[in-house]
This record gives sequence, structure tokens and C-alpha cells, in this order.
Amino acid sequence: MRILGIGSRIEHSEYGFGVVTNVTPKHYWVTFQKNGLETIDIDSEFEVIEACDDDVDTISLYDVEKSLREILERFSDVSQVVPLADKFKNGTLILQPADTDLASKEIPINKFWHKIIMLRDRLRVMEQKINSADMDEQLKIDLQQYLTRIYGSLTTFNVLFASKDQQFKGTGK
Repeated sequence: MRILGIGSRIEHSEYGFGVVTNVTPKHYWVTFQKNGLETIDIDSEFEVIEACDDDVDTISLYDVEKSLREILERFSDVSQVVPLADKFKNGTLILQPADTDLASKEIPINKFWHKIIMLRDRLRVMEQKINSADMDEQLKIDLQQYLTRIYGSLTTFNVLFASKDQQFKGTGK
């Protein structure tokens, strides 16, 4: 089976005329005239109108960007954008004292969310600095355990995360 290169023109029975705009090991990303961008399996049925040489690597630009992003996050103190769950966007956090004579405090949840993410990012930087520090291994283990317990204490806020893979994780006990 010949792999089509970027720029190849195809006719697909469901999507119509399109141009290959990216190639991954299993898929073509094709921009179709009527349907916009779609991913189709490399071995799916379509007619090749004009094939371009497969002078492309089978690693997509997305994969390269993802790898670069992960490397930068791991070795710098640049924080990633962590989305707040949609149901809480532009909401308000209300702190209501037990004493009804006292006023409640309202905080925009977006501002509170920003503080939580800053805390998480600073904990991650601390973790990286501990892991790379020249210190006694037992001390590293002890500090790592404290950090894990801190993350565990913050799992209450996981309800605010839009994505589960960005949530706080403790020891799991």
C-alpha cells in the first residue's frame, strides 16, 4: 500500500473532494471541500485523483507539538492552561459563616481557580527541584511523600477541573 503525501487530492464516497493536509501512521487528515477537516483511516476506500509523493514523516505535527509541550512543561516553570469545568465558569464561591450576624464573602470562582492552579504549578516546580537536587536519597523520599500528601489534601478541588487527567492525585488510599 502506497502512503499518500500531503497535498494529495482524493474523492471520498461520503465526504466528497478533499486534500490531504497531514499524515499519521494510521490516518490521513483531509480537508474536504464541503465537510471541512476529517480524519480517515489510511486503508479506507477512496479514489486518488492526484497523488503527491509521501515525502512526509509518519509523525504528525500534532505529535511533535505535544512532545515539545511536554518537554517544556517538565523542564521549565511555564504553566499550562488548565480549563475550569464549564459548569463553574463565571460562577461565584460563597463563604457563609455559621454566625448569621456576620456577612458572607463572595469570590469570583475564576479568581479562586487561578489561585488553585498557581498552587499546583508551584508544587510541581518544587517537586522537580527536589528530584534534581543533590541531597540524601532518604530526604528526597520523605519530601516526595509530603508533596504526595499535599496533592491528596487538594483532591477536594478536583470537581473544578474540566479534564480528569489534570486533577490532583494523592496516594490513592
